[in-house]
Formats: sequence, structure tokens, C-alpha cells
Amino acid sequence: MTQKIMLLPYTQSLTEKEGRIQLSGRRLIALAVPDPHLLFFTAQQAQTALAEHANVDWTIIGGTAAPDDEIGLLITLNETLDRVQNYRLTVGEHGICIEAHDLAAAFYGVQTLIQLLQQFGAHLPVLEIDDWPDLSARGVLLDISRDKVPTMETLYGLVDLLASWKINQLQLYTEHTFAYRNHPQVWANSSPMTAEQILALDAYCRERYVDLVPNQNCFGHMHRWFKHQRYIPLAESPGGFTDPWGNKRNTPFSLDPTNPASLKLVRELFAELLPNFTSTLVNVNCDETFDLGQGHSKALCEEKGTGQVYLDFLLEIYRYIESRGLTMQYWGDIVGHYPELLADLPQDAIALEWGYEADHPFDKKTEAFADAGISFYVCPGTSSWWSLGGRTDNCVENIRSAVKSGLKHGAIGILITDWGDLGHWQQLPISYLGWAYGAALGWGYERNADLDLQAALDRFAFHDQAGVMGKLLYDLGNTYQQPGVVIPNSSVLFLAYTIPLDISGISSLPGLYAETIIKAQQSPNKIRATIEYIDESISALGRARMTRSDADLIKEEVQLTADMLKHGAKRLLSTIDRSGIRKEDLLDEFRIITATYRRLWLARNRPGGLSDSLQPHDWA
Repeated sequence: MTQKIMLLPYTQSLTEKEGRIQLSGRRLIALAVPDPHLLFFTAQQAQTALAEHANVDWTIIGGTAAPDDEIGLLITLNETLDRVQNYRLTVGEHGICIEAHDLAAAFYGVQTLIQLLQQFGAHLPVLEIDDWPDLSARGVLLDISRDKVPTMETLYGLVDLLASWKINQLQLYTEHTFAYRNHPQVWANSSPMTAEQILALDAYCRERYVDLVPNQNCFGHMHRWFKHQRYIPLAESPGGFTDPWGNKRNTPFSLDPTNPASLKLVRELFAELLPNFTSTLVNVNCDETFDLGQGHSKALCEEKGTGQVYLDFLLEIYRYIESRGLTMQYWGDIVGHYPELLADLPQDAIALEWGYEADHPFDKKTEAFADAGISFYVCPGTSSWWSLGGRTDNCVENIRSAVKSGLKHGAIGILITDWGDLGHWQQLPISYLGWAYGAALGWGYERNADLDLQAALDRFAFHDQAGVMGKLLYDLGNTYQQPGVVIPNSSVLFLAYTIPLDISGISSLPGLYAETIIKAQQSPNKIRATIEYIDESISALGRARMTRSDADLIKEEVQLTADMLKHGAKRLLSTIDRSGIRKEDLLDEFRIITATYRRLWLARNRPGGLSDSLQPHDWA
């Protein structure tokens, strides 16, 4: 039987022909471009894959001053190809040829070749590929502020993985985790990214055609700064505020836009941060300014309107970013509440339309930005946060809806977000599913919408020769549905794991979440079935044969995820009469899980933030 070609992302056009070619001998990788140095790293990636998967040792040369029969792989540029990032890959009796519109396209052609080599080794199928992306910008955002700051080794590995899927933008979401020289008390205990580390990561990303975009929240989400007395004068609501869900928060959250010192701080931060990046983009965030109009700006908001006060401050930031010759990105949630202000937004800034549920109205929201002539990305999520194991079905539909609507209304990019709310409890491999599916659809929606995601994860994320990890993670990510109670942006087992299951703990939750716990407690048989479902989902873990260097760590991370989900279910059962679960046994299990959590955290991440992440454990 002919082996089916699998790719991530699958190409726009692939024509398979009769036969295979045999790769052999000491042939050449020829770089037919005016400056071969520009393609040297790309050629090295091909060279390494040829040696590893086809057991051939091919030499890289600049130019084509060699007999044709000695050239095994030819890489050349052709700007007459139809689109930016467009490449054509042919495999035939005379060898392999990658013809690319630009340097990034050549890199993407090599990534496709590497995936073919991983599947077929030295016996490649004869084929022709013509490939290009639907969306020119395909990004991933990783939260490094709640509370995980990855080690450099982890970040380098993540960049390699994402680049192999043709992701070309990475953002590290930052509130307080960059080591600003004049603000050491803010980041003192968080093991932040330093300027030198950003410079090193930026260079690493550039080789792989990944744009490392600077990211600093600078309006809302400033609560980590307001923990320190020095910054309280800049707070909108120094005494606290009421959030949109009716909860009283005792700490400030947003900068006061009426205080000139607020804008001065924002400019100072960007003046230090931006020189460490080569990107021409900047994400200033400015989302969820929950307390705006409840403190110092109340009178001004009553006079001009809260939306206008927000927009005025955003435009001040925009003018500063523009003065540096850069393009501003910003979250579109606030301006989306004030459609009358859309006409006043700068059309050369990029709105980021985010939403993380399967039914988020991407179509309506993106149409509004398009009608106003505003450039925008669609920003779905991995659904990993506040869930422990992910929410697979929600994640898949959320991404599919975002890309479909984005393409319909002219989006210029996708940014797949991975947040760490309440301590970043999800393990890194839980996020691979969402990143992979987003990468696939962002590259080519029609060709990848029905991608065999489980098989793609096996081959291109986990490198599992046994073919079990893709299904395992896919199924484990659907645990959230098993108790029969589904809530937005979380799961009942996550809630059960994170709070004391007594009156005080449940009553501390927002109304919807408290109702969810109470409803789940009324269905003990479903909770027991959920535990069985988790056990069945991970039963194949021991059979996995991953060739990744971190294979053993991934197994531990997945097992911990299952243990945390089961513990949440057991905690629910322990509150039901005659459940047979002793709280003393749960406490012993909880201590073991916490110790494992701490150890696995330190395997991929810096120690700063760990104590903050464990605080909800202590409360629970």
C-alpha cells in the first residue's frame, strides 16, 4: 500500500506522481542565489535532516558550478512567483529543487522537505508542490507573566518546533517579567527575561524566520506594579474597584490616564525594551481596563465617555510607537465595546480581535474592523488555561471559527494565545494541540480544516513512533466535558482542584462557577465515570515511543495532568455522602502532586513565579 503523505501544515497544492527516488552518495546542496550566505542556515537544516533521516552526507556549496548530476538539492530564488512566502518543491529523477519567492519561502520549502524525509527517509516520492500561506502573519503568544518564565533552553526548543510548522511570529506576553533597569523591585522575584537574553532569542528567531515581537502591557493588567508603594500614585483606583462580574477587588489594576506620569512611565519602558528587538511591530496590549472610570478618571469619563478616555490614552501610546517607526498592535476588546470610536482608530495600527470560546462572534467583530478600514489579526486560544488538560473540542472550533471569519473579512494574521491565569498550571505539551491546529489553518484553511490532528501531533509534535500521544492528548483534552457541566474559559475539575470544597471556598467563586460546582456535586455517577475516562485516556502512555530528547519529561507532564484532573474529581466526590473517599488520603495525594508539580516546573522554567503559582495550591 502506498504510504499517505502527511504534512503540518498540509500544502496548498501537492501532485504526487509515479515512483520514488533513492537519495544516495555524496551529492551537493547548491544555493543558486547572489549571496549564498543568506541561505546557509536554511541549507544546514536540510543537510542535517538528510543525514539523520536518509543517511546521506551532502555538502553545501554556493552557486551551481558543478555538474548537474552532482547536485542533489537546488535552492534558488524567483521573485516572479505569485506570492510572498510562496515556494515550489519538486522531487524527481534529477533530484530535489526548491524555488522560492523570498528567503522565508525557501526556509518553508526546506521545512516541508524535512517532513517528507521524516516519513520516507531516503526513498522520497516523486511529486510537485506549490505552496503559500493564506495569512501572512502566523503567530503564537505565550504568557510569561502568570507565572512561568521559561528557561532559554525551553524557549529555543519552542521556537524550533513552531518554525517547523511555519509559524513566523512569537510574542512573550509581559506585565512585569522584563528586567527594567530602573524598576528592579517589580521583577525582583520573577526570574525575568533580561535584555541580553532577548537579544539572543531575537537572533535565534531571525535565523528561523520568526519575528520576535516585543510585548508589554501598559494600561490595564498593571497590578504587579501596584504591589509596590512607589507606583500607587499612577493607579486609576488606588483603593480597589468593582470588576465587570460584580466582584470587589482590593488592589489597583490600571494606570490612571489623567496622570501625565503614567504616559511618562509607558514611554520609559518602551524606550528600554524596544532596542533589544529587530521587529517592526510592538504589542502594547491595553486590554481589560476594568477599573477605568472608577477612580481618578471618573469625572473625565463622565464628561467625555469612558470609551473616549480610553481611546485618547491609546492614541498617545500610538503616537510614541509611531515616532519610533514601528507598527502598534493592541487588543481590540475595549474599542469593540464602543463601535462609534472605530472611525477614530489609526488604520496603520493592528487590532487584535481575541475570543476563546467556540461560539465567540468572530464574524461580527472582524466585520466591524474591516468596515472601518482597520487592519486586524484574529486571536483564538489553545483553551489550555484554567482547564489543566485543555478543552480540545472548544479549542478546535474556536480556531476554526477565527480563521474562517478572518479570511472572510480580510485579516492579515492569526495570533494563537496561550495564557497562564491563576498560576499557569497547564503543562507545556497541553498547548501543542492548539498551536499545531492554528499553524495549519493559518497557513491553509481549506487544505487543513479537516486535518487528522491526532496523527499530525504524533508525527510532528511528539515524534511518537507508536502513534499514541496524539490521541491521548486529544482525548485527555476532552475530559472537561465528561462531568456533564461545561462552563466558559475553564472546567469544573479545574475549579474543584483549586478551591476548598466547603461553603467558604465555593462562595468565593463568581456565581456561574459556584453554580457549576454545586451542579457537578449532584451527579456523582458522572464524576466516577470521569475518573474512568481519564484512566482510559492515558492508558497508552507507557506504550509511547517518542524520539524527542524530552520524551521522559513529556510522559511525566502528561501523567501529572491526569493526576491533577483525577484529584479534582475525587475532591468533588469527597463532598458527597457515602463517597468512600477519605479527606486524609486526598491530602496525602495532594502533597505528592504538589511536589511533582514543583519538580516539573523547574525542568522547563525559571524558579521565579513558582511560589506565586503554588499559592492557590496552599489555599485549596
